[in-house]
Amino acid sequence: MLTLLNLLSAVALLIWGTHIVRTGILRVYGSNLRHLIGQNMAKRPLAFIAGILVTAMVQSSNATAMLVTSFVGQGLMALTPALATMLGADVGTALMARVLTFDLSWLSPLLIFLGVIFFLSRKQTRAGQLGRVGIGLGLIILALQLIVEAAAPITHAQGVKVLFASLTGDILLDALMGALFAMISYSSLAAVLLTATLAGAGVISLPVAIGLVIGANIGSGVLAFLSTNMQNAAGRQVALGSLLYKLIGLLLIIPVLDPLAHWMDSLDFSPQEVVIGFHLLYNTLRCLVLLPTVGPMAKVCAWLLPERPETNGRAKPRHLDPTALATPSLALANAARETLRIGDLIDNMLEAVRDVLHGKQTAVTQEMRNLNDDVEVLYNAIKLYLAQMPREDLSEQDSRRWAEIIELAINLKLASDLIERMLRKIQQQKTAQRRSFSEVGIEELAGLHEQLIANLRLGLSVFLSADPESARQLLREKRRFRAQERRLAHAHVSRLQRKIVQSIETSSLHLELIADMKRLNSLFCGSAYVVLGSSETGALAVDDMADITHSP
Repeated sequence: MLTLLNLLSAVALLIWGTHIVRTGILRVYGSNLRHLIGQNMAKRPLAFIAGILVTAMVQSSNATAMLVTSFVGQGLMALTPALATMLGADVGTALMARVLTFDLSWLSPLLIFLGVIFFLSRKQTRAGQLGRVGIGLGLIILALQLIVEAAAPITHAQGVKVLFASLTGDILLDALMGALFAMISYSSLAAVLLTATLAGAGVISLPVAIGLVIGANIGSGVLAFLSTNMQNAAGRQVALGSLLYKLIGLLLIIPVLDPLAHWMDSLDFSPQEVVIGFHLLYNTLRCLVLLPTVGPMAKVCAWLLPERPETNGRAKPRHLDPTALATPSLALANAARETLRIGDLIDNMLEAVRDVLHGKQTAVTQEMRNLNDDVEVLYNAIKLYLAQMPREDLSEQDSRRWAEIIELAINLKLASDLIERMLRKIQQQKTAQRRSFSEVGIEELAGLHEQLIANLRLGLSVFLSADPESARQLLREKRRFRAQERRLAHAHVSRLQRKIVQSIETSSLHLELIADMKRLNSLFCGSAYVVLGSSETGALAVDDMADITHSP
């Protein structure tokens, strides 16, 4: 019983080491890996090579699958190159299985020792995360040693011999067992390495080992497909295509299994080396043969899992990819893109205010209510997404960006509510009280409104680019807006003194709208202060005093 527990704990340590390496690499090089996958991937050979390289770095084809499916789900990558990338990922995981079978026992304690030092001393830096990767690699090598040691006494147990004796080389049964083990261990790499260890100890025959290896590949495909269950159809199509390719590989190997096993058995290599070599040769040949078929496979997957139209009018987040949460820089970029979508909705709401002011629209339409509801949906989604990121693991720069995103999202949500209230005020004035603004008043409000839209767009640009010069320009525009707001208020009071009837009837609403636009402008210009910091924002006051002193 203790021996079995040692084996299970060694397998768990292997899985944990793989997870540490994957998360560490993604946190340090996640942006670069996504750039490698998503950039210039129109050509299949480039996509294939990218899949090999990314999988070799993150030690997991499942991690590559999550990256690729999220890319396709967000519309950043086409299905055809994504399938080519997944074929490359299968070759990459086979290469890593071969590398990890070398005698690297001397490297394990060195990697763990150096990794712990760097991780604990510089946890929030790139060096600290690379130390985390070193710890993971050391644990992987150590786990492989423990698996070999734990499997040795198990091979002599009578019950184990009877269990594996039931696997007589039936390729379908062996493949099923290999798939189950890969799913239970959540790693095809662990399943392949343990299969090689059992073959080296003589517990299983070579045909059985081949079946288990093929089944481990299928199991990883099933895992990838199940992990995309919550994604849209485009993301699931990638995982489906990868799984179908693995099943096709099983069908292709069945006719040549017996002669292949006899030929490999005659080679002058140890059984363990033969199993690992078969895994690499099988995945490489299968993927190269099937690479030209990614176009037809993409059509098949699109037919099996078609895109379904939205059944309701509510907006849904497009960029909040849960798989990117392991890479803070990527997750923050996703949240920023979703926040910009809220900015676009606010822009549309302001356009509706202009139509109401000019009389093109007389009521708050259902479309306007839907826009406000969409802002609410996206705002809540961004909050929950950012809440899943542990701030203690963020670097200082990422922590600042986290605060910037949540601050802008809050400001835009407040702006949405304020714009809806403005529209209701105008509607009540025009419909219930049968009153309208004077021509001069409408012209003044429309001019201020145009400045407000321009400042919103400039504020979103500053948030995205973090350009100091644009931020200074935004603060100058904010001060000009305030000066204009004062001028308009004084002009309205002058019309009251002249006893213009329309100005008197709409005086309260006119001044309230000006005040509301002033609050909106402050919300839109907040990103400038974040970019420049308190030390620089005060320096603009002297430059902009001229704008203010011109107000009447």
